[in-house]
Amino acid sequence: MSLSLGEEQEELRLLVRTFLDDKATSHRPPPPGTGPQKYDGGLWRQLSGQLGLTGLAVPERFGGAGLGPAELGVVLEEMGRALFPSPFFATAVLAGQTVTHCGDEAAMERWLPDIVSGALTATLATAEPDGSWAADPPATVADRGRDGWVLSGTKTYVVDGHTADLLLVTARCPDGVGLFGVPATAPGLTRTVLDALDPTRPLARIRLGATPASRIGTGDASESLAAVRDLVRAALAAEQVGGAAACLDMAVGHAKTREQFGRPIGSFQAIKHKCAQLLVEVECARSAARFAGSVVGSPGTEAAIAAAVARSYCSEAFTHAAKENIQIHGGIGFTWEHRAHLYLRRAKSSELLFGTPREERARLARLTMSEGAAP
Repeated sequence: MSLSLGEEQEELRLLVRTFLDDKATSHRPPPPGTGPQKYDGGLWRQLSGQLGLTGLAVPERFGGAGLGPAELGVVLEEMGRALFPSPFFATAVLAGQTVTHCGDEAAMERWLPDIVSGALTATLATAEPDGSWAADPPATVADRGRDGWVLSGTKTYVVDGHTADLLLVTARCPDGVGLFGVPATAPGLTRTVLDALDPTRPLARIRLGATPASRIGTGDASESLAAVRDLVRAALAAEQVGGAAACLDMAVGHAKTREQFGRPIGSFQAIKHKCAQLLVEVECARSAARFAGSVVGSPGTEAAIAAAVARSYCSEAFTHAAKENIQIHGGIGFTWEHRAHLYLRRAKSSELLFGTPREERARLARLTMSEGAAP
């Protein structure tokens, strides 16, 4: 199959890149100890209201464009290049795709139109205090009282959890794993910003103390959540490709202009080898991410394998590109004022988000073994 972008996908890519180049200024990192970088509300309204990016992979009947993970990946690759600080990943990918695939029409009618318009920011809270992203059953408990469901427990590493208007929380129910919607104003809800490595992607800890919640769907939600996790893996892999490509461009640009011993450092064989190796890794990562984006729309073993491969390879490719970018820049690459370290911070943060490359490879081994054992 061809992994090249189609005409409409290429137009989408150019639209997003132009928007980020024109509107998203060169973000300077916040001073040490001042917390995460805040997103621009005006830009958020533009990318959701004017460009319609938040509804890209939402069905048309809820106001979305009705496209799929492949187009979502195109947008995220460009946002990854720019390290664009916004709640797009949390709202459009984590929460938007969870609600879209929950099978609950009432929940979709309630929240998706506002997610599409940008009026509602949301996120998904699944990680437990021990750091596990796929705890089954979750440690957070859901109890049903006279007035409805209440949740008790703690979720951590929640992307944009401190600013989201809506939290989608997984919890242990009598009939399995349940998915619940918790508004930011719910009583008993406490949100704390974590001191994270990456200031461009805020993470939060969520504490729930008998917090009222709305159940999304019925019965065990494990299967639908597993499909959503593959969508998230593919989307994050696409974002990582964008970051790795930006690191390569920065490194090559610096190597062409920085002179040493009377000539550009890019003329030295050691630098040439570094850049050539990075190019190979970035292109391989792009192929893996695009293939994953093309198949995760149909849940199954192929989608799960493709998502695991993409996440594992793209995570390590991004981290390697960010490290080599700093090395090629030399002393300036290690300073707080230069943007190179922000890419390394994002690379290491994303590498651990939703499971490490080692965990993805272990999952891949289980998937391929089970596939080989099937008749």
